[in-house]
Amino acid sequence: MSVLAAAGLIFAVLQGHSGGTDGGSPMSVQADSAPSRSVTSSAQVASSAPVTPSTPATSSTPVAPSVPVTPSAGTEAGPTVPPAPVAGAALRSAAAQADGAVSVSVTDLATGQSLAYGASGHAFATASIVKVDILATLLLQAQDRGAGLSDAQQSLAAEMIENSDNDSATALWNAIGQEAGLDAADERFGLTSTVAGTDGYWGLTSTTATDQAQLLRQVFTGDSILSSASRDYIRQLLGQVESDQRWGVSAAATSGAYAVKNGWLSRDADDLWVINSIGMVECDGHELLIAVLSDGNGSEDAGISLVQSVAQAAAGSMNGS
Repeated sequence: MSVLAAAGLIFAVLQGHSGGTDGGSPMSVQADSAPSRSVTSSAQVASSAPVTPSTPATSSTPVAPSVPVTPSAGTEAGPTVPPAPVAGAALRSAAAQADGAVSVSVTDLATGQSLAYGASGHAFATASIVKVDILATLLLQAQDRGAGLSDAQQSLAAEMIENSDNDSATALWNAIGQEAGLDAADERFGLTSTVAGTDGYWGLTSTTATDQAQLLRQVFTGDSILSSASRDYIRQLLGQVESDQRWGVSAAATSGAYAVKNGWLSRDADDLWVINSIGMVECDGHELLIAVLSDGNGSEDAGISLVQSVAQAAAGSMNGS
């Protein structure tokens, strides 16, 4: 069963969440500084309809399908291991268009194979993609207490993820214990290169594409310290982001099914843009986790175009194109 299709059933303690209001708010200096707006690029998202999951998850981390093997005489049949993916020409070309730095990590949940390309060791400001981490931390802390989210927290979470509302993010940032809370949770999630922003500047949390891929595994696979109810809840919200925030890694979806969170930030020091996108897409029958991070972009539009082309090319590299 598709992980995206399984995201609709929320554990009873999380039921009754109310969606965020339409429109969202302009992003502040601590995170995304430009107002939400429609993207008209030809590389826009594969579908205008968000993922609407409807059935409960019935399995843990997907495993690669078995492949018949014809053994040689006198030998036992063994599993066929597909060759490790490498960055194809399209991905190398797309990344070369970056004004500044770009990094991508993609994982195929059917085969378990991963590909990382670009400025892998570069520390990127998260902008609003950190809101996924904030919510994951909030849910982990609730699990530790043996409790669910309050109605107020559910409302804030919906506004933070679906509308990328900064005030809601700040409220939940304070609820998790700010940077100390995020850093503690990230250590448990296995994020080794992510450092929370300080002095309330959660949007200046630094991270890598590899760490964001690990966070996505915490959300989209059973190999996670988050409960299935917590994972379902995050996935549902990521599948319901407002229509003008569905750009980014969603451009790699071929079936129209995806769950996404984007971040955009204009840096005051140089007026250059941080443009990030993370999420799950269905591409050619495979479920891919993709994280694309970039900074030093000359404009918001240029950054969005870069992230989308890199996401599409990275997905193509997973099948050898």
